[in-house]
Amino acid sequence: MQQARNLALGLGERLEDVKFLIRDRGSTFTASFDAVFQAAGTRIVRTSAQAPRMNAICERLVGTLRRELLDRVLILGKAHLRTVLAEYQAHYNTARPHLWGSEIRFGVICEPVRRRPGTRE
Repeated sequence: MQQARNLALGLGERLEDVKFLIRDRGSTFTASFDAVFQAAGTRIVRTSAQAPRMNAICERLVGTLRRELLDRVLILGKAHLRTVLAEYQAHYNTARPHLWGSEIRFGVICEPVRRRPGTRE
């Protein structure tokens, strides 16, 4: 709980702009931890139950976006960010030859994986 308070104090006025806090279902996050953020109007979203790889997949995608996109482009606003992300999504899902056949696709992570005919599960 003290870490939640420290984070909330560190964010200061920007905490009001945080709409969602996405967290896993670990026992380290208690009701009092959630209460710190809910008091500021933040909605707590827990990751899916029995989806142990979800955090790893999301962290990989966020890391890729930071390294390949956000470290190279100066974002000028929300509309510009949406445009840049839409272009990058098309690139990520089609123009990356080293990921041919990959099961992880940006923008469609939550859809079930469709296996190609002739492959094992």
